[in-house]
Amino acid sequence: MALRPRASSVRAARPRRRRTPECARAEALASARALLLREGPDAITLQRVASDLGVTHSNLLYHFGSAAELRSNLMGTMVTELAGALDSVVASLHSDVAASRAVVDMVFDAFVERGAGRLAAWIALTDNLDLLKPIEDAVKSLVRGIEEKFAGAGAGAGVHRGVTSAVLLLALTAFGDSMIGGPLQSMLERDPAAPRKVVAFLLPRLFEST
Repeated sequence: MALRPRASSVRAARPRRRRTPECARAEALASARALLLREGPDAITLQRVASDLGVTHSNLLYHFGSAAELRSNLMGTMVTELAGALDSVVASLHSDVAASRAVVDMVFDAFVERGAGRLAAWIALTDNLDLLKPIEDAVKSLVRGIEEKFAGAGAGAGVHRGVTSAVLLLALTAFGDSMIGGPLQSMLERDPAAPRKVVAFLLPRLFEST
């Protein structure tokens, strides 16, 4: 009976797949996100991601330069994805409670389910706040986009204060939920969706502030 080749031999014989620079960066960010969700921010190293993708450490270094740059790009990608998703629902935020809940769910999912909260905590605790720079434009763009939609609906001049208050409340609450939401909800005997419900209730009122 013929012996089957060992798995290691099969892997060794498999030719390396050529990746375009764009594809290589996208795959590295996907791997980094998976590591973040499984093990936390400290697991996001060039060596771990390179091993996961089956490439050399120097290859990944060529695309990102450092683990810090990889983490920064991951955070920027997360926020850009969030800003893009929000654009489809902000038009009716000021009057539609259901739309408010949809936006709240998007933000909370980004922080809790997709790992943005854990990565933000790592950046803050290690005093690497410069890594947040790539998300500044995305946040400002989000505020401007909401303002433009409200202006089109006849909103008053004080809408900027309401929009920034809403974004602040959303981000801080979602971040807190990603860090200690479970234990805190248990202490207060509240269900896991309670923070989302509270923010969705308050959001329309913030847009009315001047």
